[in-house]
Amino acid sequence: MLFIYKSLINLLYPVFIIIIFLRTFFKKESKTRYREKLFSSSFNAKKNFKKKLIWFHVASIGEFNSIVPIINRLNNKKIYQILITSVTLSSSHLISEKFSNKKNILHRFFPLDKDYLVKEFLKKWSPDLIFFVDSEIWPNFLIEIKNNNIPLILLNGRITKKTFKRWMLIKSFAVKVFNSFNLCFASNKESEKYLKKFKAKRIKFVGNLKFSNIINKKNIFNTNETFLKKNKFWCAASTHRGEEIFCINTHLELKKKYKNIVTIIIPRHVDRSRQILSLCKKNNLNTQLLNNKEKIDKKSEVIIINSFGNLLGYYKYTSSVFIGKSSLVKFKSNGGQNPIEAAKLGCRVYHGPYVSNFSEIYKFLRNYGICNEVKSEKELSAKIFYDFKKNKLNKIKIVSFINKLGETILKKSLLEISKVYKI
Repeated sequence: MLFIYKSLINLLYPVFIIIIFLRTFFKKESKTRYREKLFSSSFNAKKNFKKKLIWFHVASIGEFNSIVPIINRLNNKKIYQILITSVTLSSSHLISEKFSNKKNILHRFFPLDKDYLVKEFLKKWSPDLIFFVDSEIWPNFLIEIKNNNIPLILLNGRITKKTFKRWMLIKSFAVKVFNSFNLCFASNKESEKYLKKFKAKRIKFVGNLKFSNIINKKNIFNTNETFLKKNKFWCAASTHRGEEIFCINTHLELKKKYKNIVTIIIPRHVDRSRQILSLCKKNNLNTQLLNNKEKIDKKSEVIIINSFGNLLGYYKYTSSVFIGKSSLVKFKSNGGQNPIEAAKLGCRVYHGPYVSNFSEIYKFLRNYGICNEVKSEKELSAKIFYDFKKNKLNKIKIVSFINKLGETILKKSLLEISKVYKI
């Protein structure tokens, strides 16, 4: 199977070059750095041979945020050079911004999993310890790392039921790939079970590392801070087509008690903003399409966020968040969005019945009263009424609990890592 995989990658390599090049015209790849993914001559390896090199590989922003606390702990020791590779353009911007003043922390784009590129990348960077995060499983890289006897750790490993079934079609190959890791941290019990099926070594479950990510409220800004502090509002975040009518009906229920209630809808895909605007107007709601850095109109009842990257700026000031991709039957097999950021900022989290992508996280938060499943607009509005009365006290308790949990998970993770590689 490995031979077939290598052959396919080699065969498709010219196609990948064309695709990645074309993506630069749509601003989905860096125009100046896209070659890092394709050619060994563009790896731009700047290894400091006086320090040990630790390499972290993530797919995008969510995975990167989960490992920031570990990177910070290692960086504090001053004896390591840290390389972070990622796949997406957005993650490259965030990583560069986050560590702009850290000369020993470097970012590069992850190269294609082509045998020649893999060997050249490992040769030029020569890492001492490697972490692959979440579901980033690249057979050529993993097997070559093992062949080079470099300690390799899977951090916050996540295997969904769908992915598991695919790997099971080539189980012997899956066993070979997952056996490359010296230590595997599962992000949940389901992933732990699947890793055992693939005979991975030293599997640990200490909790989801995403709880360890530290969110500094002082670094969260919102142009409309004054408005948000003065008015009663709630958020519907990461909503998908068909869920906004649920949010509108909830707003209408809330209006029966609070005439000046404000509902903020943050759709998962902003290209749907005008469709949502039309839906609100059909229900005779004074609605504003809010672009980045625009001021909220005081007369607005429903505000639709028409820009990316604004979730934290609203989580910071609200007590109640409904998280989408959870309330419609079509999400039964792949529903749910990550609720951890909302919980870490002290929000009560509400969701529909379909959260299979993050079922264990939601179950955990439900056990501690931080989130609840809601099945109707009346049920959600009743929960939000209650939150308005307990707002400040609730937020303080939730933040304290989540931060303690995150610190515990981080400490246990570092302890287990040190057993494989002295850090």
